[in-house]
Amino acid sequence: MSARPNAAATATAVAPAATADADPACAAPLPVLGRDVTVPLVTGGEVTYAALDYAASAPALQRVWDDVAAYAPYYGSVHRGAGYLSQLSTDLFENSRVTVAEFLDCRPDDQVVFTRSTTDSLNLLAAVIPADCEVFVFETEHHASLLPWRDARVTYLNAPRTPEDAIATLERALAERDPSPRSSSWGDPIGPALVCVTGASNVTGELWPVQELAAAAHAHGARIVLDAAQLAPHHPVSVQELDVDWVAFSGHKLYAPFGSGVLAGRADWLQDAEPYLAGGGASRKVARRADGGVDVDWHTTAARHEAGSPNVIGVYSIASACKALTEAGFDNLVAREQHLVAKVRAGLAEVAEVKVLSLFGDDSPSRSAGGTPTRVGVISFVVEGWNSSHFAAALSAEYGIGVRDGLFCAHPLVRTLLGSDPQDPGECGAPEAEPGERSLNAIRVSFGAGTPDEHVERFVRAVKELVREGAKWNYRTEDGRCVPAV
Repeated sequence: MSARPNAAATATAVAPAATADADPACAAPLPVLGRDVTVPLVTGGEVTYAALDYAASAPALQRVWDDVAAYAPYYGSVHRGAGYLSQLSTDLFENSRVTVAEFLDCRPDDQVVFTRSTTDSLNLLAAVIPADCEVFVFETEHHASLLPWRDARVTYLNAPRTPEDAIATLERALAERDPSPRSSSWGDPIGPALVCVTGASNVTGELWPVQELAAAAHAHGARIVLDAAQLAPHHPVSVQELDVDWVAFSGHKLYAPFGSGVLAGRADWLQDAEPYLAGGGASRKVARRADGGVDVDWHTTAARHEAGSPNVIGVYSIASACKALTEAGFDNLVAREQHLVAKVRAGLAEVAEVKVLSLFGDDSPSRSAGGTPTRVGVISFVVEGWNSSHFAAALSAEYGIGVRDGLFCAHPLVRTLLGSDPQDPGECGAPEAEPGERSLNAIRVSFGAGTPDEHVERFVRAVKELVREGAKWNYRTEDGRCVPAV
């Protein structure tokens, strides 16, 4: 039986990729939902919405939506149905697992577990690590990868200021645990260890030295999990090349609808632990005991941690997005995105009042001297004389531009980056601060494969105009948000 319904073959194909030597400025963005949506402006009229908040949720690719729509009439239960639609849906679900494994270049024995999101994936991993496992995590992580380990023995590492500092910081922390570096050995008598690291910062967009951090972890007998939520939509992720033990990402960052995610990697800890959720699908056999209790034989496959009826459409949408990005060609996608990054950074650099936030250096380029990208399309900044919430509200209400403001679910990192940049706590939209603390927040603009040049060009013009002329409208605070006054 084909894993894909015949009707799905009519799904719209991804837009033809640019040739490898094409000018990225001329390459077309991938078609996404919402690209023609218009929104009203407080100053009058309407404008096509510029969605520049990809780091929070990227719009779904049109290809993904068409694939899901073609499958929808064939929707059926998964794994336990004898009917044609159930069997077809099961094949679709399991072949999506194969597609994701290929997208991530997994090892032959790796498992791909479908979850709800990156947050869910990392909480799953936190639930299955050995009881005596020590976890090392940088304070710069998104809360999804910073917080799940609180019940473990966790060491929080200070924010590094260069990629080399990140490697050295991890080396020192692991050396204190194990003073005799050696090749990786999961049966280490001093106990297991796990390193958690992001691939690309959701605040600064800077790429982390994942391969080098993985080598450091393995040299000290530790394992490593990669939070690829911000990396996978922008760059190819190879589990084998990076030599990470697990990788986690979310569908809604990867141009798929909400509610689906992935944890992929080594099977042993997953197989040895109790299921993340107890219920149907995770169990292979259940029997009553003579004493009135229940004996359970759990699956040893990925199903062990996928109890309940799975999100078939969410899983299929991830697989569709993986195929679309692969077919478009990451070389083309990266080249075009770097063209947009350079355009935004150059525009912001012309505004003296704008300070772009950077962990590895304010002057860090978009590309290394060798031409390798050093960041993805995520840029955070503050504007002198403006509260960031007020600025973001004006971008939306007066220019139809959607960005994000705040601390971006990475509070320790943003507070570190903004430590010397006080903001007026009395201004519109300023977040409430604890007694004795300054109110801190920033603006984040983010974009990707579906972003047209016009959106980032409008954004740069709007920033310059707001700084030069101020807002055209009055704003007030409502439920902690800055909104246009009526």
